[in-house]
Amino acid sequence: MNIIVTGASRGIGYDVVLEFSKSRDNRIIAIARDYDKLIELQKKCFENYQNKIEIVKFDITTDLIHNNELLNVLKEIETVDIFINNAGILINKKFEDLSQEDWSLTFATNVFGPIKLIKLIYPKLKNSGFAHIVNISSIGGLERSKKFSGLSAYSASKAALINLTECMAEEFLEDNIFCNCLSLGAINTQMFKEAFPSYNAEISSAEISKFICDFSKNYRKFFNGKVIPIAVSTP
Repeated sequence: MNIIVTGASRGIGYDVVLEFSKSRDNRIIAIARDYDKLIELQKKCFENYQNKIEIVKFDITTDLIHNNELLNVLKEIETVDIFINNAGILINKKFEDLSQEDWSLTFATNVFGPIKLIKLIYPKLKNSGFAHIVNISSIGGLERSKKFSGLSAYSASKAALINLTECMAEEFLEDNIFCNCLSLGAINTQMFKEAFPSYNAEISSAEISKFICDFSKNYRKFFNGKVIPIAVSTP
């Protein structure tokens, strides 16, 4: 299977790539801004599982057409079977302290970046015949879920991603491209600790990554356009 994972330099994205790399049948393209962490991930995948993953340094908020490395990697594959849209940013500020730049960066990363990437790889998703887009959102983006001070921009952007998932699932159906959204609760990642430094999340990044990989590979035929909360508690 051909798999693309964004936000692969740390946390959930990093562990998702490691999990997928256990099977040498998987060709994995790992995308992130931190090239040093991508190199570390690439070495780890090869040392542990003899899987030569491909890495691309890329900021999803920038113009896709100027990233020759990404375009060249995509030219080498005919299909994309799984796309894990995991890259995200969380700016923890009270509403009155959020600048226009904060809002713009949050939506550029959490909403518009995924849109641009999906548009770019759409022909390859279509070629797959069984493609699955899995958007990684947050419990905070769900309607009527508990909200937290300082997360207005983050939660609003994740709500947009949730709604986008439902729309894309309907539009892509005729091309046999399935799209679902996993809304995560408290997961022990660096980003979560930055938002809730005093809270100890019981679920590890490695644990949730196993679930994400299994879901993206095996559950497309059971779900489409669904927003699935993944949490045993909220902070």
